Amino acid sequence: MSLPFPKAVIFDWDNTLIDSWITIHHALSVTFKEMGRTPWTLEEAKGRVRASARDSFPVIFGADSDIATKIFYNTYEANHLDVLTPLPYAKELLDSLKKANVYLAIVSNKQGVILRKEVEHLGWGSYFNQVIGANDAAQDKPNPMGVALALEGSGLHPDQSVWFVGDTDIDLQCAHNAKCYPVLVRPTAPVQGEFDNIEPAQYFTSCLDIMNSLS
Repeated sequence: MSLPFPKAVIFDWDNTLIDSWITIHHALSVTFKEMGRTPWTLEEAKGRVRASARDSFPVIFGADSDIATKIFYNTYEANHLDVLTPLPYAKELLDSLKKANVYLAIVSNKQGVILRKEVEHLGWGSYFNQVIGANDAAQDKPNPMGVALALEGSGLHPDQSVWFVGDTDIDLQCAHNAKCYPVLVRPTAPVQGEFDNIEPAQYFTSCLDIMNSLS
């Protein structure tokens, strides 16, 4: 399959361009234990972690959400750069898109300050015109405000020429909310009814799959 090049690609970050589940799960486990709760398994975390801490922790921890948020981020920041791992062919995909003059951005529900540290640690800052994380916009994904920030100053507007690429339902919901082209990338194909009303326009198994499809 050969697809026309998009004018812009907005990427999710965690588990779209980098592998971060081990670090996220460890920080969650420490947080749950410190808060007197039974930690989620890794598989449970993969199935439940979607929204930003700003949106999800008040639901999980109630009045103690500020304490839990501090524990989580202190734990996460202790070693996240040491184990930061790009997914296979992520850099090559970014190289090919940049060479084709595609406008590139990130919209993530990871805290913006931490997100930008990770991008710079990998030496990937030059790829992205905007790097938008949680708390950078008034509301986080799936609200489309982050997409508006990501395209600010580009002269581009959300439409089918602007891809939003991510690995979860919240990314697809954000793409639909922003009127972008929704792209799902993950090893497992979507199943019937998994994404009712927020279906991906395209599904890819990996960064390499995207790169090959655009070549």
